[in-house]
Amino acid sequence: MGEEQTNPHAALFLVIGAGLVTIARAMTLSFLAIKLQQSFGLGPAMIGFLLGLGPLIGAVAAPFAGSFSDKVGRRTVLTFTLVSMAFAMIGIGLAKTVFAFCLAQSAASVAISVYGSTSRALMSDICAERDRLKYFSWRYTSSNIGWAIGPLIGVLAGIASTGLFITAGTVYATLAVGLQLLKLPRCDRPDGHVSKQVSLIKSVITAMRDRQLTYFIGGSALLIAVYGQWTATLAPYITQHIASGAEIFAYLVSINGVVVLSGNPIARRLIGHVGPLRSLLVGCVLLGFGQMGFLVSTGLAGFAVSMVIFTAGEILVVPSEYTMVDRISHSQNRGSYFGAHSLSTVGGFLGPAVGGATLGIFGGPAMFILFAGAAAIGAWLFTLGTRPQPQGGKAPLSSRQKTSNH
Repeated sequence: MGEEQTNPHAALFLVIGAGLVTIARAMTLSFLAIKLQQSFGLGPAMIGFLLGLGPLIGAVAAPFAGSFSDKVGRRTVLTFTLVSMAFAMIGIGLAKTVFAFCLAQSAASVAISVYGSTSRALMSDICAERDRLKYFSWRYTSSNIGWAIGPLIGVLAGIASTGLFITAGTVYATLAVGLQLLKLPRCDRPDGHVSKQVSLIKSVITAMRDRQLTYFIGGSALLIAVYGQWTATLAPYITQHIASGAEIFAYLVSINGVVVLSGNPIARRLIGHVGPLRSLLVGCVLLGFGQMGFLVSTGLAGFAVSMVIFTAGEILVVPSEYTMVDRISHSQNRGSYFGAHSLSTVGGFLGPAVGGATLGIFGGPAMFILFAGAAAIGAWLFTLGTRPQPQGGKAPLSSRQKTSNH
């Protein structure tokens, strides 16, 4: 444990790769809700369902992909998902029907879900524990640089144009080649000769039996429903109910990225000082206030302030929850744990689908109250997950936290 060292070159590749993956994703997928609304005349409920379908399937696939990466290596799984993302993006760009469009989009969402959980597991593999929060935070910052740049590229090059999707596919394919050339430590395939004796299903079930992880999955699912695909629900609300809604929405996407970039270093220090659980609870409160702000806003100023508050909550929640999952896993089961935790990406379906349906049936106020309530319940589940376990096993997170912070 004292010999644990960080592989900075591999870690920086993952940090930069996260940014490039997100730029390619943001310049193409950010505007799908508006495209489906304007080009195909679909309503909020159907848009939410279609955009949430991919994350729902991904939530089921990611645990098995994470467990599989424990056995065959992270590199193999990540390369396959990057190539799949490349083909899916090109498929979206060339699709001529709603069905073909959504089929390719669902495939892209599944690949993105698998890529996210497996790349986080690899990040834990190649970083010493003392460095993980830093690199997780840098990775998150890099992703949000992508969210700040990507939508601007999408607007300048033409929203959801075929060329953009082909360019995104090329980016993913290039990253797959770079990953193959990258030198990775043996922990890319931790104790493979041992873990191959256990079936994929059994390793996932074993991870799911960890009470702490189960609470974390439930809490993360609710929080992802709030912040994971906010564009899919906020865009239809603003464009339908607010004058110059499309322009305001574009500003909000950029504000989200700018706040993440400027606030992430502060958030990282706060998490390091007060611990991931307290930081996550503060983040949940801010997410709730942000939703209430959206509810009462009528113009750019109100939405901008609310987005700042909302994003401040997001940048506290995301690194905190990944740090908490990392601390209850080990090198032999890290892929299984992060993969099982990716079941929480079902929130990427619940947010757009349930939120979109609520918006369509009951209106915006009901939707925003629903999301604020989800943030509160998510905080409660994480709190339950850090309580001492009834039987032996692992020490509660709160006690391990104290030793690792000193």
